[in-house]
Amino acid sequence: MTTTGVRGASMITRARVLLALDTSVGEVDSKEVIAARLGVSGETLRLVAKRFAETGGDVHATIARKRCDLPPVPSPVTGEVEARLIALAYSPPPPPAMPAGR
Repeated sequence: MTTTGVRGASMITRARVLLALDTSVGEVDSKEVIAARLGVSGETLRLVAKRFAETGGDVHATIARKRCDLPPVPSPVTGEVEARLIALAYSPPPPPAMPAGR
């Protein structure tokens, strides 16, 4: 994944973090050394490791982007607001304003 194919930069970064934190290949460097080598923050290392633990060790779920069920904030544009905007857009323009001082 990190060497072939076209992937998003954040996905490749998370995959490299997982490879660097893999304890099955032996001793792992300190988090500061890994962060400096990969060019990421210590917080990124912590979040990737946390997500790996939360997903039960599922690598693909860890490196893939989370899907949101709903938008985080409901849209302020309701059907009524949209109808008023459309009506305003198609209405004739207002008459020009009179210059001040006349």
